[in-house]
Amino acid sequence: MAELIKLFEENPNPGQIDKIVNVLRKGGLVIYPTDTVYGLGCDITNSKALQKIARIKGVKLEKANWSFICADLSNLSDFVRQIDSSTFKILKRALPGPYTFILPGNNNLPKDFKKKKTVGIRVPDNAIAKALVTELGNPIVSTSIRDEDDVLEYTTDPELIYEKWQNLVDVVIDGGYGGNIASTVVDLSTGYPEVVREGKGDLDIF
Repeated sequence: MAELIKLFEENPNPGQIDKIVNVLRKGGLVIYPTDTVYGLGCDITNSKALQKIARIKGVKLEKANWSFICADLSNLSDFVRQIDSSTFKILKRALPGPYTFILPGNNNLPKDFKKKKTVGIRVPDNAIAKALVTELGNPIVSTSIRDEDDVLEYTTDPELIYEKWQNLVDVVIDGGYGGNIASTVVDLSTGYPEVVREGKGDLDIF
């Protein structure tokens, strides 16, 4: 059964962050807050954890379109091919923020993503998510916890999330009420911004 851990975004407890990161390193699954909706994630380098998420979501891992949660743009070159200055300016302007940017992947992607031509990058404006990624030392893969049967698209109450997911994941972080509008998804893989999904992120930024 999952552990419910309360964290405050203003000042995430370093000891609790360490504890959660140890769970991630051991292949555990964590539900955590972002600047949009709560996400389900694991260490992107852990194949067994990725397979677990794929089973929960009912998709084949090689076909899954999940995003990478990064702490900032400094790790971009680890996974993304070199981008032009205009694309980088868009990223700098929008991030951290409620956007997912689809960018061309490079040859350094973790083995489970090697066949991917593109990768979705997120840098959420949320101190808890960023603290987890910083402590882990590499991105967390992220997918939504949306339930197609729910009246509300996304659950915002962490205690209700815990009730529903406690037998499927290892940790649920209570970071306060989440939003119910997902990130704005923008494809920058061709060098020209193409909006794939309108969400919380303002389109005027482009």
